[in-house]
Amino acid sequence: VVNGSKASRESANGHLLSPLPGGEGQGEGKRGNASINQIFDKLDFLVVQDMFTTTDTAKRADLLLPAAGWGEKEGTFINSERRIGLTKKVSRAPGEALTDFNIFRLLAHYWGCGEMFAEWSSPEAAFQILKRLSAGQPCDITGIADYKQLDECGGVQWPHKQEAGQPEQERRLFADGKFFTPDGKAKFLFDAPRPVAEPTDEEFPFVMLTGRGTSAQWHTNTRTGKSAILRTLYPANAYVEIHPSDLSRFGLAANKPVAVISRRGRIECSAVASPSVQPGHIFIPMHYDVTNQLTRTEYDPHSRQPSYKYCAVRLEKIS
Repeated sequence: VVNGSKASRESANGHLLSPLPGGEGQGEGKRGNASINQIFDKLDFLVVQDMFTTTDTAKRADLLLPAAGWGEKEGTFINSERRIGLTKKVSRAPGEALTDFNIFRLLAHYWGCGEMFAEWSSPEAAFQILKRLSAGQPCDITGIADYKQLDECGGVQWPHKQEAGQPEQERRLFADGKFFTPDGKAKFLFDAPRPVAEPTDEEFPFVMLTGRGTSAQWHTNTRTGKSAILRTLYPANAYVEIHPSDLSRFGLAANKPVAVISRRGRIECSAVASPSVQPGHIFIPMHYDVTNQLTRTEYDPHSRQPSYKYCAVRLEKIS
């Protein structure tokens, strides 16, 4: 399984011939953006591991590995408060679907490196390997005995070293004022302020912002878009929020179609008058597959997160 943004860059450079997307759909996260389509077209062979056959990425796959869902496999997960929890299997996976654990073991076997996974006798055995690897690290969990302890404790927060004894129910990280640095002090990473990569100009006078639209939509709608009930709770087609003064200034009308154009593409949306959007700005929800036809393809140098929040556009009235 490869990091999405890294896979995209390496594929574009011709270094990655058969990525295995798992857990995030590259075609969905970047769909509508021409570069990801070009990258997929350059691949010799695309393997996708997914629970669903209907995602854009799965439809492109040369080989689709059907994966089990969370209730169809056992294992562990870590949530945002650092708590390692236990996932229990409550239902058999449908059809030929396999767990992540078994998919990785089979891939290793058929690639001829199965001996490297000799200790992977069960998901819990793999967890014991993870424990050993964590020793001496900030996330040291050598004090967690096994799945039984995780279950009895309702999860355990990292770090929990071998000498720590019985885990507390809740611990705040850095409560002692010591950080994981040589001198124990926190370090702030920052970049010097710099101009936006694509400022507005006479040809493209608006700043386009993207983000969440409604509570009934999630990310790129790969799952929420399949729910008939949820689809009734948000507009079926993309819309653009525009400040009322800009609607008047450019001769546009609310609830009428408008073209939104950037240096990379053109889409059509329904105009929505919104005083919550600043004059000179427009807002389009990220959930529609056309949105990223307009955005720039660039990444934050530290987090590798794509920059989809800001680009220069213009609006045109559709007769």
